[in-house]
Amino acid sequence: MVESGKSRILPAATVAVALAICVVAYLAGRRLPPEAPPWYGVVPPLLAVSLAMVTNRLFLSLIAAVLAGGLLSAVGECSGLFYGLAQGLLHGGKFVVETLYDVDSREPLVERFDVSNLLILSFVVLIMPMISVMLVGGGLQGVANWLVRFARSVRSTKLVTMAAGLAIFIDDYANTMIVGPTLRPVTDRQRVSREKLAFLVDATAAPVAGIALVSTWIGYEVGLLGDVAQSLGIDKGGYQLFFDALGFRFYCFGMIAFVFFNSYSGEDFGPMAAAERRARRHGKLLDDDATVMTSESMASAQPHPAARIHAAVAIVPMLTLLGVFLALFWLVREGRLLLASDPSAILRLAGWREVFGAVSSIPLLAWAAATALLVALALAKAVARVPIAPLVRSLVVGLKGALLPVTVLILAWSLKGTCDKLGTGEFLANVLAGAIPPLLFPGLVFTVAALTSFATGTSYGTMAILIPTAIPVAFQLDGGVYGLVTMVSIGAVLDGAIFGDHCSPISDTTIMSSIGSSCDHLAHVRTQMPYSLVVAAFALCVGYLPAAAGLPRWLSHLTAATLFGLLFLGLRVVRSPKDTP
Repeated sequence: MVESGKSRILPAATVAVALAICVVAYLAGRRLPPEAPPWYGVVPPLLAVSLAMVTNRLFLSLIAAVLAGGLLSAVGECSGLFYGLAQGLLHGGKFVVETLYDVDSREPLVERFDVSNLLILSFVVLIMPMISVMLVGGGLQGVANWLVRFARSVRSTKLVTMAAGLAIFIDDYANTMIVGPTLRPVTDRQRVSREKLAFLVDATAAPVAGIALVSTWIGYEVGLLGDVAQSLGIDKGGYQLFFDALGFRFYCFGMIAFVFFNSYSGEDFGPMAAAERRARRHGKLLDDDATVMTSESMASAQPHPAARIHAAVAIVPMLTLLGVFLALFWLVREGRLLLASDPSAILRLAGWREVFGAVSSIPLLAWAAATALLVALALAKAVARVPIAPLVRSLVVGLKGALLPVTVLILAWSLKGTCDKLGTGEFLANVLAGAIPPLLFPGLVFTVAALTSFATGTSYGTMAILIPTAIPVAFQLDGGVYGLVTMVSIGAVLDGAIFGDHCSPISDTTIMSSIGSSCDHLAHVRTQMPYSLVVAAFALCVGYLPAAAGLPRWLSHLTAATLFGLLFLGLRVVRSPKDTP
């Protein structure tokens, strides 16, 4: 009876909140200039999130949101109900097509394709068969057997998973697709829920890659910061601005501290606590009605009976993936030119930062995945001695397993296209970035960036919107000099953007964390969200607001870590015996 009541309350509350947000957006939009983006740009992402929470159906939610975006984008373009509906449906279909192909471009046919998105899909299509081959060849089982000596308990298993996520800081995509499949057999053995695995993977992907001194994110972040520094006349480069703001990255560092205390204490709250109790008590790693982000055949894949279990069948392909990925940075044109002008650049951290800023990482990931797949096949045959027929079947299983995530990614990109068309990000920035005291501005910037990235599912897009718009305002609040408010605001933009990339249901990294962990995507979002919101609240209240007032940044980090420790200690004290997993 209680569960039935809760099931009725959640949809009603979700609908009420969604309608309230629409009313607020409408009223706020009336105060903006006529040329500003329309208020109803918030409707498609809001519909996607709300419908997903009410129905628990991801595809339905994304499709409905894209169609709604198509209908709204047709507003004012035509008269007549039926003609408007037809145009709206055409717009919605166009958003889907344009994730891969630019219909309106006048460029030659080949140049109309969105190479970046195609290569991301290629990476997924290649990495899933590689994981399947490593499963059938017994490689992941071998890694699991090796890790068992370090992961002898639930606590140590979670800490090992966290350590693996911190170690693979080069790229968030590579992180999710290596750590999840590798640690899944280990966490499954210790009855750690798939929701917790997905959280550990996701929380050590974008938050870590975003602050790593060497990663595929650095080039993009530094490029935007360098442009705004030049436009404001700040006599510093993009890297210097990045390092100045590094100490103010309260969300990213806070999330790492939160994951540590959560893993070490073993305490959970909210939906995650329920998922962990289910896994520990009943051995159910997923809910009975879960929709896993891979095919059932791949999720249940086991080593071939004739396979010789050896960790090298998995470790060597994964090292190949990372090794080829890093080597290709120096083999493409920009990397070769840098190496030719300075042969010692490859030995210096500054050289790696420069090459990461000059080279696009997405094509390299696809080539690295293709190479790693070939290596996995060769090792599965030569070392594990798996017959050809099972290997071919494993490839087919992996390709089938890629269909679901590929479809979800395309729909998520389509929704981003509707947000771009309707100016969702610009509308949120215009509404929320009004006149405000300097001490409150960094906190507002973090909130705006977090809302924008969550609604649009893109951290890069959020940075592109807010760095050129919010940082000049902070610069003026500093009196036209490069001061404290500007540095804190830079950290707030970057962190707020990563908040959305970390926990938005339409974010690439969130989706790929569900894929790599073989977890129900909406269950991952639902269980992770309270944790992300807690860290964001701590970052805002203990970090950005006090830092703007002059509180030393180290004291903010120390205070946040102490409070996280007290939070989980308090959970242990108040936990009743019946709540024990």
